[in-house]
Amino acid sequence: MIEAGLSEILTDLEALQSKVAARAAAILDTWKPMIRRDGFADSAANFAAYLALRQQDIRPLQRQLVRFGLSSLGRAEARVEAELAAVIAMVRAATGGTAVQPVPSERFYAGEAAIAQRAEELFGPLSPHSPVRLMVTLPSEAADDPGFARNLASLGVEAVRINCAHDDEAAWTRMIGHVAEAGRQTGQRMKTFMDLAGPKIRTGALRLAKGRKRVFEGDEMAIALPGKLDAVPDGLPAAECTLAAALAAARPGERVFLDDGKLAADLIRRESWGAVLRVTNAPAGKGYKLKPEKGMNFPDTDFATPALTAEDCQTLRFVARHADAVQFSFVQDAEDVRQLQDALARERPDDWQDLGLVLKIETGRAVRNLPEMLVQAAGSQPAAVMIARGDLAVEIGFARMAEMQEEILWLGEAAQVPVIWATQVLESYLKSGLPSRGEMTDAAMAARAECVMLNKGPYLLQGISELDHLLDRMRGHVSKKTPHLRPLQSW
Repeated sequence: MIEAGLSEILTDLEALQSKVAARAAAILDTWKPMIRRDGFADSAANFAAYLALRQQDIRPLQRQLVRFGLSSLGRAEARVEAELAAVIAMVRAATGGTAVQPVPSERFYAGEAAIAQRAEELFGPLSPHSPVRLMVTLPSEAADDPGFARNLASLGVEAVRINCAHDDEAAWTRMIGHVAEAGRQTGQRMKTFMDLAGPKIRTGALRLAKGRKRVFEGDEMAIALPGKLDAVPDGLPAAECTLAAALAAARPGERVFLDDGKLAADLIRRESWGAVLRVTNAPAGKGYKLKPEKGMNFPDTDFATPALTAEDCQTLRFVARHADAVQFSFVQDAEDVRQLQDALARERPDDWQDLGLVLKIETGRAVRNLPEMLVQAAGSQPAAVMIARGDLAVEIGFARMAEMQEEILWLGEAAQVPVIWATQVLESYLKSGLPSRGEMTDAAMAARAECVMLNKGPYLLQGISELDHLLDRMRGHVSKKTPHLRPLQSW
């Protein structure tokens, strides 16, 4: 019976609404000390409700709702309570209950409006080139080439990124001056984001066996603590690890990756000087050539190291006075965010809360702690989350990367904060001028974020135009998770 079916659905919906409200209240209660910024309390409440909703398995209920032509709650990220209330009101009316007025449009879409307002606050007004803002990493040459920034501004780029792991304050000052001048000349002001280097987990000094510069699958190799390279037995190719805490915490059976996963190895035994690894994957045929200054990842190792290093604290003195926003590398938990905010308060005691803060999600631990980090950040200042897909893919596994970038998009929307889609966007196009099919599809997915970050390359300017064209076409098809059914014109 249809009536009986709808009555059962109503009972399930009301039970779900009650569970979500109770659980959300408990979550929100733990967050209250972190919420100090006017306007974020409602967003935090929605975020808590979303987390409470997603702790339930509502897939059977969703199928029943769709069968009756009702919302499946599958796009409720920015408006959890309003969406639940709207569906319940419709089912009540359909089962003979009192018809109620729909949730007012302003309230129903308040989450979307909040995200749009916060994106403009953080990145500046959206230029007409596409529905998604662009951020471009400045190469070192931009310090001495004012035309580079002028070209970006003329193409409508909204923000630039300065990677503080490279160059120095003198070069950064020139870059910022060129960006400001480009804005004056073109009328397109570009916001400046400065990226703290964070704790460097890199290969340091090398010691290679005579005649052997490469390692192959099945080989043993050594990773040494800083300064302990000479203690490694002869015959083992070896590299130092620049972060002693990571190597000291690693245990047999745990994985180690080098150079964005180009080399994979298992730790087979610990030594006083470091550890011995067995290579489990290396480029077929030619092996892997060990090099200094290549990234290292310990995805299975539980170690704690401050995300804000002493070097970052020095850099922050410049950043706090010259940047529109700071990008926080390798942030792991809410305590890391608090430490950075305390440091910003020391540098700019009167107005540090005007500075933007971008949480770069690069590790599995950061993923697990993302809700609390988001509330700690956005509860005090303009905030965004960056899906830093390079390190994150190595840390959590490439097979999980597609799933996790979806979940981070959902959490950003639920918290009503902007999301930056980053790392290897149009990478081959920027290098060669020829895109791959896969990367064009990947770039199209970025239409669901508020900002896309591009890195340097000889074809950067062409890449910006191509990305604008792609994202402009996508705006007619999708917004976040919602398909837009514009008329099809291919048939």
